[in-house]
Amino acid sequence: MSNNLLAGKVGIISGALDEKSIAWKVALKAHAEGARFVLTNAPLAMRMGEINKLAEQCEALIIPADATSMEDLEKLFSGAQEHLGGKLDFVLHSIGMSTNIRKGKHYGELNYEWFQKTLDVSALSFHKMLAVAEKLDAMNEWGSVVALSYIAAQRVFPDYTDMSQAKAVLESIARNYGYRFGKLKKVRVNTISQSPTKTTAGTGVGGFDAFYDYADKMSPLGNAPAEACADYCISLFSDLTRYVTMQNLLHDGGFSSTGISEDIVETMTKLHS
Repeated sequence: MSNNLLAGKVGIISGALDEKSIAWKVALKAHAEGARFVLTNAPLAMRMGEINKLAEQCEALIIPADATSMEDLEKLFSGAQEHLGGKLDFVLHSIGMSTNIRKGKHYGELNYEWFQKTLDVSALSFHKMLAVAEKLDAMNEWGSVVALSYIAAQRVFPDYTDMSQAKAVLESIARNYGYRFGKLKKVRVNTISQSPTKTTAGTGVGGFDAFYDYADKMSPLGNAPAEACADYCISLFSDLTRYVTMQNLLHDGGFSSTGISEDIVETMTKLHS
């Protein structure tokens, strides 16, 4: 059911790879709520994904961009404004990649060149997006920028390795640029710390099934699904959250506030009986 929460609003949605992607679901929800937007992803990711199908469903233009390239980002933000007929109201940063995780590197044996690439793609790209948006004066007042994070920025998840640092940097950028953009243009900048989610990227992390099940048993509401995360993104793009900024918003079914759950106690008791 649509409430037209984004009627008349325009923006950029990055990171939609396939139907499992949170960004894909955000695009569908944004379209249903009346928004118009440009889709973007890295050229390589676009060849691997099905973004053309999404673009057709949402009547959206695709502008390929390497989010680590200032030149590409300038073309993206300029092209989006030209196509959409004005400044932007919302931007979704849903970008993350770790070659160390893909190659199964343990935390003590990280390849540092890959580590730097993880930081560049997964975190510094967020700063670059915001800097380009500022430089081009691409955002409307009271606009909203949202990036997707994970609680591994604050807690240890051994197989998440260098992505933990990337998410910590991402959240710090949201606070610091949120202050700057708020003062300049009343633009809000937030991150959403989402439950483990069975996306293509998420399931690539070693031991994913184990910590997905663990988080589900720890959370009184269970893991928040991708569709619910998309709803949360829409609320942050809307005018209903005008004074929410510089926050890392936990969208995890209560996982982050639970010390131990009855389900975990029961499971451990059975193991020891």
